Amino acid sequence: MKRGINKIFYSQPTIDGAGVYLNRVFANAQVPDFDPFLLLDAFGSNDKAKYLKGFPWHPHRGIETITYIQQGKVEHKDSMGNSGVIYSGDVQWMTAGSGIIHEEMPKGDGSDAMFGFQLWANLPASNKMMPPRYRDVRKGEIPEIVLEDGTKIKIICGTVNGTQGPVKDIVTDPEYLDVSIPANTLFSHSVKTGHTVFAFIYEGSAGFGDGDEKMMHKGTAVLFTDGDEVEIKTNEEHAKLLLISGKPIKEQIAWHGPIVMNTQQELEVAFEEFNNGTFIKDPKV
Repeated sequence: MKRGINKIFYSQPTIDGAGVYLNRVFANAQVPDFDPFLLLDAFGSNDKAKYLKGFPWHPHRGIETITYIQQGKVEHKDSMGNSGVIYSGDVQWMTAGSGIIHEEMPKGDGSDAMFGFQLWANLPASNKMMPPRYRDVRKGEIPEIVLEDGTKIKIICGTVNGTQGPVKDIVTDPEYLDVSIPANTLFSHSVKTGHTVFAFIYEGSAGFGDGDEKMMHKGTAVLFTDGDEVEIKTNEEHAKLLLISGKPIKEQIAWHGPIVMNTQQELEVAFEEFNNGTFIKDPKV
């Protein structure tokens, strides 16, 4: 059964971190629409003053953060001594689990361009206190397949036409695809029934579902109804979009800032531990 449009969301400009200008696609107000996903930010500018202050040291617990860089670079460090840089085309899939304190500092490229996305995924209660882990995935590790009609699909997580992405063994069974669809093309993709599925257009325009639907443009997210297939079409303009899905957790959420737990008491404990220096539970990643 083909999925139709459930809800439409338009990204909103906001400022986060120490002064990073970005577009927030969804967040707290949309829970539980996007379960197991919590937040999606699209960040990008050719003005380094709008991103250089970055995201200084801050904690996370109970979630995963997935950072996908399209242009520029981001330097990162954490409280356990890890450090590194992710560049254009790279992905960092961080499972905060029981707790991690880190910083993410966008640096742009030689022309001061900085573009990318950060997605937050929730963890179920049984995994919220799991040991933290990083998966830095380099551009060359991410397979790209090209369909007969010219559609290009970068597979970060999940499987398309027998090709599997490098990120595996994630609790919520997600699929994370970067899809480029040429003009005047109909793209069909099989998805798992019962999973939350959404698309976010970051370039061009696309239509979703059956009939002569209205074309939607850059900055628009579409949350689909249930079913086992998604159809996306283009007219005279191409489209580039993220197509993401995952298994809903269907649990109570207590969320404040960078920490997402199941109860208010767990949330209070997390911030108390952060303040008294006992936040980090597993010093080895």
